Amino acid sequence: MLNKNVTEFTEALASKSAVPGGGGASALVGAIGIALGDMVGELTVGKKKYADVEEDVRALMVRAQELRVKLLSCVNKDAKAFEPLSRAYGIPKDDPTRDEVMEKCLRDAAGAPLEILDLCCEAIELQKEFAAKGSVLAISDAATGVVFSLSAMYGAAVNVKVNTKSMKDRDYAEKINAHVDAQIAKYRPIAEQIFQDVYGRFG
Repeated sequence: MLNKNVTEFTEALASKSAVPGGGGASALVGAIGIALGDMVGELTVGKKKYADVEEDVRALMVRAQELRVKLLSCVNKDAKAFEPLSRAYGIPKDDPTRDEVMEKCLRDAAGAPLEILDLCCEAIELQKEFAAKGSVLAISDAATGVVFSLSAMYGAAVNVKVNTKSMKDRDYAEKINAHVDAQIAKYRPIAEQIFQDVYGRFG
């Protein structure tokens, strides 16, 4: 998936092909979001006005770069996990192995968006710091970045739950759902506050 250019990726996304789908798109959006935060850092370091926070910002940039790479890797992870599930749906319902195969595929398919969600939550934490310490000339990019991170978190969340809904092991499914719900409850208000704080600066 990562070898496609933007036009090819979006064309594949718009097609009836099983992959890429919502999980992979969320990973890409999340990677773009944290890249914007990293850009805020690039426009901050080396400026005399921000010398007192430069060390902090450089540390944020290192973490942002790590998150961007991980999120991009999740584009392929999501595609790799979903393809077996799409085939498993075609197993005849009277096949005695169907439930076991489906359960494994559902767990795998939920795993990638779950990772994307957690990475986006980390990204929101970083965006908070970029918005607070970054150059005022790039503050709109921090706000844009956090909106992308929030959107990617939402997209990942719904792609987890579409899989947990079909799981037979309800204890496992509800454990995963509870984690997703807790992450959204924690990070949605943080992201929205960051955006509103920056947005409010422009009158």
